[in-house]
Amino acid sequence: MNRSRTRLITALSSAAALLATAGCGAADMTKQASPFAAPAGVKTVTLSVQSWVGAQANVAVAEQLLKEELGYRVDLVQTDEVPAWDALSQGRVDAILEDWGHPDQEKLYIDEKKTIVRGGDLGVTGHIGWYVPKYWADKNPDVTDWKNLNKYAEELRTAESGGKGQLMDGSPSYVTNDVALVKNLDLDYKVVFAGSEAAQITQIQQFAKEKKPFLSYWYQPQWLFNEVPMVEVKLPEYTDECAAKDPKDIDCAYPTTPLQKFLNADFAERGGDASAFLKKFHWSEKDQNEVSEMIASQKLTPQEAAKRWIERHPDVWKKWLPKD
Repeated sequence: MNRSRTRLITALSSAAALLATAGCGAADMTKQASPFAAPAGVKTVTLSVQSWVGAQANVAVAEQLLKEELGYRVDLVQTDEVPAWDALSQGRVDAILEDWGHPDQEKLYIDEKKTIVRGGDLGVTGHIGWYVPKYWADKNPDVTDWKNLNKYAEELRTAESGGKGQLMDGSPSYVTNDVALVKNLDLDYKVVFAGSEAAQITQIQQFAKEKKPFLSYWYQPQWLFNEVPMVEVKLPEYTDECAAKDPKDIDCAYPTTPLQKFLNADFAERGGDASAFLKKFHWSEKDQNEVSEMIASQKLTPQEAAKRWIERHPDVWKKWLPKD
């Protein structure tokens, strides 16, 4: 099952943004040479930055520690989910620190081409679902079962959804099952894309401020739950058989996914302390949310948020450092 997350508050310090688009006719950026040329004798590592704040939190902390503790120059490259795998395979980036499951890419690059290797668990378990605000679910408890959603479609109509209820998604670039789910479950809803994670968060906050109902694609872990409590809508039970269907035929819930790290195969073998460090990078949902909230809610840069977390939690990150 392919994940599709919503997110980006851009604050990438040491990289030129690499704009990657998926789909027919898109330029194959993986055929190009690396945009970074390391001076002789300088140790470098290039990290993929996915467009959601949790992923930015991972990278910001890794970047800071690679620089300050291990003496690396760190370059950051912004990539979408699937193009990130192409870039990793070609060596344009050395590591992806948070992947929500791309079995087709795993089969191609890990099993067949052997250009990518697994980097281990991130330590965070992810789950995508449909959510409604708790203040609304408390008054309408049956809304948390998908079978009752059509009953509330009229209440969830917006200018963007026309005569149907609105199911709010984030960026259209993310891989979701929502359009198929609406169709296959015969729901009187339209998927409306906010445009990005940041835009979706703003919309959710505005709905919550006005105590309006909403139905949104969302995911855990996510710091916004601390500010806007939400309740998951129960969709048809996830099964591997359902997930194996053609994407347009999906009619079940999203899985719960232990998030994974992946490394370029050459980098994993020859990357020295950087490779060893990234393999050992492993933290909790609480840790990630702490950094994410500083970035997204407190408006710190990822680097500032990472520095504060590092100062508070040496007991966590010192375990990631390679032993002498």
